Amino acid sequence: MATIAIEAMETMIGRTFTSDWITVDQPMIDAFAEATGDRQFIHVDPVAAAATPFGGTIAHGFLTLSLMPMLVEQADVPHVSGMRAAINYGCDALRFLAPVRSGSRVRGHFTLAAFAPKQPGQYRQELDFSVEIEGQDRPALAARWITLILT
Repeated sequence: MATIAIEAMETMIGRTFTSDWITVDQPMIDAFAEATGDRQFIHVDPVAAAATPFGGTIAHGFLTLSLMPMLVEQADVPHVSGMRAAINYGCDALRFLAPVRSGSRVRGHFTLAAFAPKQPGQYRQELDFSVEIEGQDRPALAARWITLILT
């Protein structure tokens, strides 16, 4: 993970960082269903899901969203030197745009949209985040991810 000075973050605005591809397979979907209690058939029953327009099971939208921390680490978005903590502040304009079918490969794209002081020792970082599905034109999701950086 690259570490850069706070002053250099402004020069990174507009830069996009891309993660590696990961496979969203049925065991991952099943584990998420167990962890969240969301066992809707479209996610966990391949036979019933095959009769839907998706032709098989799909990942939960929130599973795809929950991949953000792993994908951002793989994308090597720089950390601020002297950072004590990065606190998830939430997402703006979160949209689930296309289903992720079981067995699909996805990767994250993170564009540094904003980085500004909030108060002494605190900075607000905004990343435009999307999840690309291999072989598809439409992303699985798009959002603006906001993080509070403490130095």
